[in-house]
Formats: sequence, C-alpha cells, structure tokens
Amino acid sequence: MSNFDLSGIGMTSQRTRDRLVQRLRDQGIQDENVLGQIAAVPRHIFIDEALAHRAYEDTALPIGHGQTISQPFIVALMTQLVLNKTRPRVLEVGTGCGYQTAILAGLCEEVYTVERIEALLHKTRQRFSALGLRNIQVRHGDGYEGWTRFAPFDAILVAAAPAEVPQALLEQLAPGGRLVLPVGGDGVQELRVIDLTDEGLVESVHEYVRFVPLKKGVAQG
Repeated sequence: MSNFDLSGIGMTSQRTRDRLVQRLRDQGIQDENVLGQIAAVPRHIFIDEALAHRAYEDTALPIGHGQTISQPFIVALMTQLVLNKTRPRVLEVGTGCGYQTAILAGLCEEVYTVERIEALLHKTRQRFSALGLRNIQVRHGDGYEGWTRFAPFDAILVAAAPAEVPQALLEQLAPGGRLVLPVGGDGVQELRVIDLTDEGLVESVHEYVRFVPLKKGVAQG
C-alpha cells in the first residue's frame, strides 16, 4: 500500500492548481490536453514532504542525489513539443521522481523510461502504483543508450542535458519520430527538437533552459 496523499487536501486547493494552469497558458502553453494533465497529476507526491507547500509553484525543486523536478512550464512545454501529434510509444530518458513520466502516461499509450540513479526508482515506482499508472515500463540503466529492446519509439524526451545529441537515441526514433532534449554544458542549454523525416533529420531550437547534466553509466543503491 502507498503512503502518498493523493487527495491534494491540505496540500493544494483546486484553485491553486487552476492558477498554475492559467499561468502556463499565459506563458504560451496551448495544448489543452497537456494543461489538463498538469491540473490532474498531484505534483506534491513527487517531492519531499518538507517542500510540498511549494509543489504548485512554477519552479524546479530538488529531489535528492543532485537531481531536480523540472518546473511545470518546462514539463508542459516539452510535453507539448513531443506530442505535437499522436505518438503512442514514447521513451523518456531521466525518470527522476517520475513527474514528467506521469504527465506523459496520461497522454500516450505506452511510456518507457530510463533512470541511471537506482536510489530514485523505489519511490518513483510506488508513485506510479499509487496513481494507478499501468502503461509505464521503468528501467535502471544508462540513458545515453536509450532502450533498444523496445525501439523504435514515436518520440523520445530527454530530461537531462547531454553535451551533444546521443547517436543511440537518434537511431531509436521511428520514421516520423521526434526527439526533444536540452543540449549543452553547465549553465544555459538549448532545448532542441529533432524530427526524423523522409528527407533526414530536421533540427530546431525552441528555448534556452537549465537542466542537470545527462551522465553516462549507472549509479547503484
């Protein structure tokens, strides 16, 4: 059984969530399905209880192990970019606390997610179970390698920043697939969108962002 409070009572009112959604709409998030998921998913269960009072602020928050839960605007923006059309099978690199994963799971048929830090995954799996999310498969592994077993994917979303676009992820895109990821070193990175078209890869930059680095290898424990 889960100890997570799913009601939101005492953590946030519906008015608080509605204010967040309106703020995102004002910042340019137009996909009402994405906004509906932001309103529906209880962000407070994805962060430590001590920070739960800040759960519906539009800000990134620490989740331990040098990682963060992305600010809602970035989650909404990346989801909107990834799901510019119906994409049944999506790979996420960088599960973290699972918030972005949960947003995707309400909008896609299948979500595959890879996390290199094993210590984050126990609570993350509990959260998915508590929310009744049955269309997520989780793997402890190196995000640079993607998940070849289930490739190709209709879309790939990377929630950490590599210095360069990983070639393995490009190779795991299905025809017509889309890769959304931040690229760059420490500091400000480019949020890139890469589409695999009949003519080849087409790339564009949509925003300047700050993400934790995407590291190679795995961390145990």
